Amino acid sequence: MTIFSVYIINKAGGLIYQYDHNASRPDAEKTFSYPLELVLKIYDEKLVVAFGERDGIKVGHTVLSVNGVPVEGRFLQTDGRDVMEMLAMEENFPLDIKFGRPKLTTNEKIMLASMFHSLFAIGSQLSPEPHSSGLKFLVMADSRQTGVDILLKKLYEIYSDFALKNPFYSLDMPIRCDLFDTNLQQAMEQSERSGLSNV
Repeated sequence: MTIFSVYIINKAGGLIYQYDHNASRPDAEKTFSYPLELVLKIYDEKLVVAFGERDGIKVGHTVLSVNGVPVEGRFLQTDGRDVMEMLAMEENFPLDIKFGRPKLTTNEKIMLASMFHSLFAIGSQLSPEPHSSGLKFLVMADSRQTGVDILLKKLYEIYSDFALKNPFYSLDMPIRCDLFDTNLQQAMEQSERSGLSNV
C-alpha cells in the first residue's frame, strides 16, 4: 500500500502545503542495443515512454539520464545534444538509459492543486468532514490503501497542533514548519506500515 502525496488547499484555492512521498518511485536503468525496443515521444517537453514495457520500465516513465549524463527535457545537460537524434544513430549504441517517474514542476503542482479546489467547489467532498477553517486536505494514495479517512483526520490534528499553534504562522499562508513536516512524515510512514489501524 502506498501514499503518493499530500496537498493542503486554503479556502481561496491556493496551495499552502504539498508533500511528495517518494518511497516507492524506483528508477529503472538498462543497457540497450540498436534498435531501441521502446517508443519514446516528447510530451510536455519531456522524453516519455509511449509504447513498450520491460524490466521495470513503464509507459509514462521519462528518460532521466543517458550513459550517466542527466537529461533535461529532450537534451543532455552537459553538451545540449538532442537525445532523440542520439537514439536514431546506430554508432551511439550500446546506450545505458535510466528511466523513472516524471517529477512534477512547481507550476504543475499549483495547477494540480487548483483543479482539486475546483472539484471541491462543485460538490466533491474531499475532506472527511467540513472544517470551519475552509481548508481542504487531499491525500493521493493507492486504491488499495485502507483508512485514508483516518489519515485525513490525523493530518488535520497535525495541522492544528503544529501549524496553527506556531506563533509565526499566518492563516492561509504556505506552511513552513519543521515540526509539521516531521510529524506529517511520521504519520504517513506509520499509516503505510500499519494500514492506519492505530494511527
